[in-house]
Amino acid sequence: MQGFFLKLFVPEAIRHHGDLLYEWILKQAELIGIPGGTAMRALAAFGRHGHLHEQHFFELAGELPITLEFFAADEMIEQLLALLISEKHSLFYIKFRAEAGQTI
Repeated sequence: MQGFFLKLFVPEAIRHHGDLLYEWILKQAELIGIPGGTAMRALAAFGRHGHLHEQHFFELAGELPITLEFFAADEMIEQLLALLISEKHSLFYIKFRAEAGQTI
């Protein structure tokens, strides 16, 4: 199957309409019809400001990004990006054409 892969980087503590933003995005992706999505919490990260954030045992949540990954038809990925833009979210993303399949 041909489609597009989308990876979003979402601050973990940001809320939108009462939900954590990454949870809200997953719900919206499902409503759009995207067949699946994955959220993963980073162990360590640095961004454009060059400051390293790391997970420590006693550290409170909020400093590390959640990455969201989706694979779907271009129209669905574009619909999700348009929604995020209309909701005024400034999120870094990576999008590229990809192929998906199964080995068996």
